[in-house]
Amino acid sequence: MVIISYIKKVLERFNTNKAKPVATPLGNHFKLSSHQSPLTKKEKEEMKKISYSSAVRSLMYAMVCTRLNIGVVSTFLANPEKEHREVVK
Repeated sequence: MVIISYIKKVLERFNTNKAKPVATPLGNHFKLSSHQSPLTKKEKEEMKKISYSSAVRSLMYAMVCTRLNIGVVSTFLANPEKEHREVVK
């Protein structure tokens, strides 16, 4: 599949292809806030090595590409046909 190939390339590009897979994209144990932003010069320099915005954009592209049919099939929630179910599968 094209999307799987894309995701593999993204993982390699951001050196995360050896990361441990998880069932959900963002675990509940992560508590993110703006207070976690780098404060020191050293922390800021370290974060410059990572293209955070590019990584997020890549993930968003993958999300949109893999979820396009959800909008289409969701319009038939009230009265789905057999063919609609096949598409959802």
